[in-house]
Amino acid sequence: MNVLSHADSALSLLPPLVAIVLAIITRKVLLSLGVGIVVGALLLTQFSLGDSSLFLLNTVQGLVWSDGALNSWNLQILGFLVMLGMITALITVSGAARAFADWAKGHIRSKRDAKLMTIFLGCVVFIDDYFNSLVVGSISKPITDRYHISRAKLAYLLDSTAAPICVISPISSWGAYIIALIGGILTAHGFAESGHLSVFVQMIPMNFYAIFALLLLLCVALFGLDVGPMRQHELNAKKGELYDESKGLPPGANADLPEADTGKVIGLFLPILTLIVATVYFMITSGADVLAADGKAFTILGAFENTQVSQSLFYGSIIGFSITLILVFIQKLEIDLIVKGVVAGARSMLPAIYILMFAWSIAGVIGQLETGKYMASLVTGSIPFELLPVVLFILAGITAFSTGTSWGTFGIMLPIAADMAMGSDSNMMLPMLSAVLAGAVFGDHCSPISDTTILSSTGASCHHIDHVITQLPYALIVAFISIIGYTVLGFTGSLISGLLACSLVFVISVLALAFYARR
Repeated sequence: MNVLSHADSALSLLPPLVAIVLAIITRKVLLSLGVGIVVGALLLTQFSLGDSSLFLLNTVQGLVWSDGALNSWNLQILGFLVMLGMITALITVSGAARAFADWAKGHIRSKRDAKLMTIFLGCVVFIDDYFNSLVVGSISKPITDRYHISRAKLAYLLDSTAAPICVISPISSWGAYIIALIGGILTAHGFAESGHLSVFVQMIPMNFYAIFALLLLLCVALFGLDVGPMRQHELNAKKGELYDESKGLPPGANADLPEADTGKVIGLFLPILTLIVATVYFMITSGADVLAADGKAFTILGAFENTQVSQSLFYGSIIGFSITLILVFIQKLEIDLIVKGVVAGARSMLPAIYILMFAWSIAGVIGQLETGKYMASLVTGSIPFELLPVVLFILAGITAFSTGTSWGTFGIMLPIAADMAMGSDSNMMLPMLSAVLAGAVFGDHCSPISDTTILSSTGASCHHIDHVITQLPYALIVAFISIIGYTVLGFTGSLISGLLACSLVFVISVLALAFYARR
């Protein structure tokens, strides 16, 4: 089979562009991703139908079997999804979710409190973005449903908390990955004496997108800044339509499941708490095993840098599911009700699994086309030095949007940003690296083919394209704020000036949104 690379060609942009445009126009995610995959296969094989068919077969097989062994990362993530679906369904049939909603009526007294609770939980559960979106969604859904908050709004609360928190948290799977990348970059450029963790901490206030995405999210929750498509979803939710029922059940939904009258609040909190504790335990121990095998001393940061994320999530979900089962047996639920819950929970995750597998497939196609490298090559021309931070932010955003991966964008763009800084002014190294991190999260937030965006939709039980469309205006507003900030930072070289510029535009934006939302 003759497979080619199009790293030097704008044609490499065609598959993601086709998938994204079709998804927005047709709102049929699987169809759109499938067309994008086929277009990519045809490009890679010079439009040979036979080779394209073989390539597609190998791509599908690679989702399960890769390099002569099971693809453990993919299978464990899918296993985690199925387990979480079963845990959520059992919590529902046990009556624990309803008991929690009843309990919350006396403690969470308004729609605003429900949204703030979701944001708070998202900030606390910062270990991993997948974990954040799915677990916080499971906890928050009974409360946000009670107060008629649309599933699109819940998905926005989850997605715009998860990645921004993870990208600025050193003790997370994201933080450890970024620190490892930055460490290698700094060492390669002669900054081996720099403390990698301290450098990461210095970069936190330079990540304008993450900071102001969280601040805008807080303002949206506090002041009800519902604009664009989000406004209609919230109006529909007030009437009891939490999601667009004409599109069927969204991923992760468990409609029409019977609920026992004997449920207790502990039936929700104990399984979720067990899931969190067990997952963190497995993340630390799996990372510690790698450190020990390499003869390195144990540190928490080192453990997170070397952790096996998918394995930890899967093992943690098994423990969480076991505790959930024990609780429903103690509650003496009927066996047929338990079986019905387990089957319904697993089945509810199938739409998310299908979308995720298609997203992984198109990511593999895009990787072979080297779309990211082509996007990165666009910054090698003659660009004024002062504009480099903002240009890197925009390009990282487009790259992450096109490829559906912020981590892949980090890996491609961070070394390029460092090389450009060393070739002009090394003092701008950290701002330029930060601009890449910020842009990658922005692009990830906007991309319908992003796995983190898909799982935020799943965590909220929201139709995926509805989530993408409703979150987009807010992401674009924060991106505009960030563009102003990085432009000022580039010309002044002052972080304070950049933050002040962002803050001024942020205040103006919030006032404008408040005026629009009350029209």
